[in-house]
Amino acid sequence: MALPAIPDELLVEILLRLPTPEDLIRASAACVSFRRLVADRAFLRRFRKLHPAPLLGFLDYKGFHPAVPPHPSARAASAVASAADFDFTFLPAPYWGWTVREVRDGRVLLDRPCRHDEFGPLFKEMVVCDPLHRRYLLLPPIPDDLAAPAVCQILIERDCFADCFLAPSGDEEEAEAMEEETSFRVFWLVLLQTKRAVLAFSSSTGQWRAITSLTCSLPGFVLSTWTLLSVSRHYAHGCFYWISGLSEKLLVLDIRRMEFSMPDHPPCVRVLRGDVAIVEAGQGVTVMFVPKPDTSRRVYTVWRNNGWSSTQWQMENEAFSLDSGSFMIGAVGRHLLLHYGMISSVKTGCYTRDVNTLQLARVCDSCPHQSEAYCNFPRSLLSSPTVSSGPETVS
Repeated sequence: MALPAIPDELLVEILLRLPTPEDLIRASAACVSFRRLVADRAFLRRFRKLHPAPLLGFLDYKGFHPAVPPHPSARAASAVASAADFDFTFLPAPYWGWTVREVRDGRVLLDRPCRHDEFGPLFKEMVVCDPLHRRYLLLPPIPDDLAAPAVCQILIERDCFADCFLAPSGDEEEAEAMEEETSFRVFWLVLLQTKRAVLAFSSSTGQWRAITSLTCSLPGFVLSTWTLLSVSRHYAHGCFYWISGLSEKLLVLDIRRMEFSMPDHPPCVRVLRGDVAIVEAGQGVTVMFVPKPDTSRRVYTVWRNNGWSSTQWQMENEAFSLDSGSFMIGAVGRHLLLHYGMISSVKTGCYTRDVNTLQLARVCDSCPHQSEAYCNFPRSLLSSPTVSSGPETVS
């Protein structure tokens, strides 16, 4: 007697529990029905939500630093290092004039000055590229009508902080709304002493639009000449966080609702650089690590927000202490990024520590400075006439 066929609903739940994308690929090759289920976009969105994007390495001004064995992403990282062009020779000439600003979902945002006046550092030429497939999209210049309010205010206040960054493509609301999963958004933010302005570029429309104008004030967010260099940006669970020097406020942009908020910084003794790390924990919880004063960046207080809220923080009873010879260099996803030096008891290199399990994993030999974590395999950019390809390369 033949056994009844397993319903698609049950097969989906089984396939979702495969531990790695490689296992999913092997399963999809087993039969037509498996391949049909795996290829479904709704299934892939659920799989990506359950399985964090693999950390393949780091990208800095020296190039790509791939994960090395025994890291689980080492084989994939080696393949990416061999196939991708991390010198960006396929970008519009001169390719050496581009500066990496951010890496997200396998895509890279770069910019370069396009003006030779006092606003050159503010209004730059921007490009989003896929170094694995050697494709790029050159963003159009910010329209004059959107740029004019910022220019006028800068002429009055003089000091400002400008930031451009890629929005994650994995948040639920955006993924459901996107007709093409290859779509992406770039944000351009300007902070002045009392005001802010944010513009967003969508690859779906090919246009910039204003999210907020300079009529929005920034009460309590300290921004002055001597704190400009200490402004840092962090991301967790659909929210970008900016921390400014000795400010007692956090500036938070929720990209799901396109709303700003100004919550209080968790109460603590602040230092100029801060060295704060913000990471994702389970159930939508965001965790912040703040160094205790006079501990040489060795001991951190740990704060958790109230569920999805970015305005309420609760301090955990136990502090977080780094191992001897290590220091914190940032965070990605649910992992702290740590560097272990020669005086540590473990091998020198860059490590991740899972905030949920506290598991320590070595990523690579070097400690890239001012680097960006390169995670996930890029979904190739939109196939449209505005997207250019670099020269064909045989790998």
